[in-house]
Amino acid sequence: MHGKPVGKLALAPDRQYLFEYDDNWLNSGFSISPFYIPLEPGLFTARYVPFYGLFGVFADSLPDGWGTLLIDRWLLKQDIKPSMLTPLDRLALVGCNGMGALAYEPDLGPERIPGTDDIALLAFEVEKILQQDYSGQLELLIRKGESSGGARPKVLVNNGDEDWLVKFPASSDPPDSGAIEYLYSRVAKQCAIAMPETRLFEGKYFGVKRFDRHEGRRIHVHSASGLLYASFRYPSLDYTELMKSTMALTADIKEVARLFRLMVFNVLTGNRDDHAKNFSYMHDDGRWQLTPAYDLVKSDGFNGFHSTTIAGQGNPSRADIFRVAELTGFPKKMASSIYDEVYSNCGEIRLTGW
Repeated sequence: MHGKPVGKLALAPDRQYLFEYDDNWLNSGFSISPFYIPLEPGLFTARYVPFYGLFGVFADSLPDGWGTLLIDRWLLKQDIKPSMLTPLDRLALVGCNGMGALAYEPDLGPERIPGTDDIALLAFEVEKILQQDYSGQLELLIRKGESSGGARPKVLVNNGDEDWLVKFPASSDPPDSGAIEYLYSRVAKQCAIAMPETRLFEGKYFGVKRFDRHEGRRIHVHSASGLLYASFRYPSLDYTELMKSTMALTADIKEVARLFRLMVFNVLTGNRDDHAKNFSYMHDDGRWQLTPAYDLVKSDGFNGFHSTTIAGQGNPSRADIFRVAELTGFPKKMASSIYDEVYSNCGEIRLTGW
């Protein structure tokens, strides 16, 4: 991280993943995953579930659906069976090109060729991949999107000396999906939800300014999924647990309030794909805090229910929202104020019946 060794990660003969902090990092660094890898000397052994034996903080560095698709296509071109790779092998493919601040050595990934930031060209090449065509620009797409999270196609571009992430519609998405997500981002800001700058590229592709980069500096980011060892592939969290964890990590009621506000917004606007990887924390200026919100858009979630339950309910009522506040000791007056503010400002996209 920032050119300094954090520690060593190894796969033991018994297939267990082991990690140990570097001595210098122990003296001058911070815990990269406070709940499971505290800043202490000695050997840490990862749990197997849910990241196939990998530590949650390092699982965060692995790409999801789209990035994995690109890398697997590249591996096949090299006559390498993707199924033969371990998570440790895949971290070596991420190398120094991952999201957040962590980098991995040795870096064994594809050659990082100079890439274009031409959105129209990148969109054309993405479409070829979605149509099962082995794009002649595969290495370019890898350079632009191999390490990004999420299932949808996306690329990382430089726009006006700023780092942005631009999404393209998946095969199952409506053609105006970018405009819809942009609308949600604007309404979220009206509801006082902290979000990065957003815009529409080419009038139709949703773009968001990266929050893991700031003036050339990389920021350490840790998802709730990796932090709490909670799967993002099926419902594994409740907002009650998330709020308690946020308080334990940040020791700041303002950060808990930010999460409560986001929960209210997700419920009122029908964003039910609120799984464990759609909440993240970042370590910056010597403290942990929630990252800006992301992936806010109406979605079905898991079987039509919220992926993160609200006081145990996947299809919550207003009472369930305030039950979360009660169970976590969040001030009732503050909860009511936040609810009223979000309710009055999200009418443009609020679900009927609320």
